[in-house]
Amino acid sequence: MRLPRRPRRFAALLLTPFLAGCFASTGAGGGAADGEDGSRLRVALAFPPAENLSPYGADATILSRLGVTEGLTALDANGAATPALAASWRREDDRTWLFTLREAVFQDGTAVTPAAVVNALTRATRAEPVPAALSGVTLTAKAAGTTGVRITTTAPDAVLPLRLAGPSLAVLAPRAYEEKGAVDPVGTATGPFELTEVTGTTAAGLDRFDDHWGGRAHAPGIDARFIADGTARANALRTGQVDLAEAIPVAQAATLDADTRRETATTRTTSLFLNTRSDVFADPALRAAARAAVDTAALAEGVYEGHADAGAGLYGPAVTWADGKRARPAGRAKPGNPDGASLTLATYDNRPELPEAAQVVKQQLEKAGFTVKLEVREYARLESDALAGKFDAFVGARNSLLDTGDPVSLLAGDFTCDGGYNLALLCDKAVDRAVAAAQGTAGTGERQEAALTAEAAVLGTDAVVPLVHQRVVTGVAADVRGVLLDPYERTLVGAGTRR
Repeated sequence: MRLPRRPRRFAALLLTPFLAGCFASTGAGGGAADGEDGSRLRVALAFPPAENLSPYGADATILSRLGVTEGLTALDANGAATPALAASWRREDDRTWLFTLREAVFQDGTAVTPAAVVNALTRATRAEPVPAALSGVTLTAKAAGTTGVRITTTAPDAVLPLRLAGPSLAVLAPRAYEEKGAVDPVGTATGPFELTEVTGTTAAGLDRFDDHWGGRAHAPGIDARFIADGTARANALRTGQVDLAEAIPVAQAATLDADTRRETATTRTTSLFLNTRSDVFADPALRAAARAAVDTAALAEGVYEGHADAGAGLYGPAVTWADGKRARPAGRAKPGNPDGASLTLATYDNRPELPEAAQVVKQQLEKAGFTVKLEVREYARLESDALAGKFDAFVGARNSLLDTGDPVSLLAGDFTCDGGYNLALLCDKAVDRAVAAAQGTAGTGERQEAALTAEAAVLGTDAVVPLVHQRVVTGVAADVRGVLLDPYERTLVGAGTRR
């Protein structure tokens, strides 16, 4: 369905193009001056929308990678909070922060006001499930004058500016929330590109948002295709059907010309999650047996052909502060005898290495004495069942800093009793205490140490077995410049991306 263009007013203030140089790119960034339009960009994405492009779940990353949505803050290449819709901020006390908005407009022509931001954040706090960036945190937002938003948390939150950079906390116009129970990002966001056409789960069309506060983008628009098959994405790039293709399979990477292949170290870890409430893995001894059965080096060198590092924890080599500082997991059970215990192992094929990795894990578990059935689906058809605990084990890839840029948030969202993305269905008092202690730690170094202590508590349960830390290969046509390749996988196309 083609959606009508909406009237706009020109932004009164144009600022330096946003994020053009924050991450590794294929050329100089910057927005377009008059008369410097490029061609529309053709982009192949790996994950079709699973939630009607809701900004609160996995689809939030699709919107941020296509340059549609923005939050109050963003992350720079070093993982620090940087201005986005908020030009500045300051901490007023332990629980209160004041954010000062820049002058900007939504894609429907209405102004980005404190009231609009308060509405967007309040709606996010009421979403079900709660956005991962808000896991373990309760906040309230109130307008402060004509340009300010005051945000108060029930407990001190030293990383609130990082949290607000999460894709699931994007700020949308009030009209986006008019339909009860739904959020519509079409024509209601603030980014340099505006959604204008959505074709189910197969394609989307975007046009340049000329009134973006950071200036006009180079490309007049984007034609996005959702192609779950990794080989098909690589072929589409190789044959000139697309200009950008994300998540190129390692088996296909060598077939691309060197000048069209970009490898980026990321904070993404592929892990084996063991359902702590299943008939099999409710037993800590059998979880320990599964962990002992896995050979992570074989996965890194065999399945990933050297484009990954063997699992060393929940945080990979891109998280440099964790290197050599991990605490040893304590309290692990001794491996028990599987004695032919039957289990169902699931994974998805949007990331093409995962089925092969799961097949190798299946063989390793069977060698240890388990009886394993492997189930592979597209992610959109798998997520709800995985979160509901319908599988005994799950092989999935998770960017540890995607949601907030804060290492503690991953632990709260994925491994606590109240976590919103708890694939292992883990509910362990010791883990919750360690995560809570980390959440209450303010200093950067101290918080990192507390995160590693909590990580050790999680790993001590054997509810998750880190398999490999991935390096992502992106296919970029030789004539494309300004692609945003960041370790957090939040960005891909920006104002400076062009061909």
